[in-house]
Amino acid sequence: VQLQASGGGLVQSGGSLRLSCAVSARTDTNYVTGWFRQAPGKEREFVAAMGWSSGRTSYADSVKGRFTISRDNAKKTAYLQLDSLEPEDTAIYYCAARYGSVVPYTRYYSYWGQGTQVTVSS
Repeated sequence: VQLQASGGGLVQSGGSLRLSCAVSARTDTNYVTGWFRQAPGKEREFVAAMGWSSGRTSYADSVKGRFTISRDNAKKTAYLQLDSLEPEDTAIYYCAARYGSVVPYTRYYSYWGQGTQVTVSS
C-alpha cells in the first residue's frame, strides 16, 4: 500500500483547502482511509475516516461541520475538504489506511503516507 498526500498550503482564517490522498492499493473490500494531523509539540490526532465500500464516515468533534471526507473510486483518491479553517487547524496532515472497520484510533492504521503541511494564519 502506498499513499501520496498533497494539497496543503497557507491559508487565512476562514479559508478552505482540499487535501488529496492518492492510493496505490486494493480498495474494493473493507478499505478505510483515515486522515490524522499533528501540530507542533502535540500528539497525532484523528480527524476523519471513511470506508470506501460502505461509505461510512467518522469525524473528530473538533472538525464536524467544517471538514468533509470523500473518495473517488475511479481515481483511487481520497479527499479531505477543509472549510472554515481556524489557526488551531494548523498541523501536518497525514492520510492513512487500514483494512477493516472505520475507527478513529491511530494505532489501528497500518499504512501511512507522508504528511502535507496546513498553516492557517489569523
